This record gives sequence, structure tokens and C-alpha cells, in this order.
Amino acid sequence: MALYVIADSHLSLSTEKPMDIFGSRWNGYVEKLKKGWEARVSEEDTVVLAGDISWAMNPEEAKADFDFIEALP
Repeated sequence: MALYVIADSHLSLSTEKPMDIFGSRWNGYVEKLKKGWEARVSEEDTVVLAGDISWAMNPEEAKADFDFIEALP
């Protein structure tokens, strides 16, 4: 079992707030996050979400972001 901490994912799966405005390294960051997470985190591990998870302004907008995280191991 491992413990991971992640912060500042700034997901915006249901809103138009692209992160690539902060540079080209942010292109495709959601897929990069998913691939990296799946390569490292197993079902037995614990992941702490430390903040700035979503750009959403209300629970309805945040649902897609939390659904994305919930689908990860």
C-alpha cells in the first residue's frame, strides 16, 4: 500500500477553462494525469486530494470532475 498526495489538478471537464493558457506543457494534461495515475496507483493505495481539484463554480459543474477522479483506481 502506498500513500499519494495530489493538488492543483484544476479539472474543468464540464466548463471552458483550458489550462494550456499557462503554456503548451498543459496540452492534454487530463489524459497525462489519467495515464500517470493509472500507471502508479493501485486499488490498495490511498490518494489524498489536497485542493484546487476543479475550476467549477458550483456542484453541478464539478460533478464531471469528481466522476473522473472517482473512476480512477
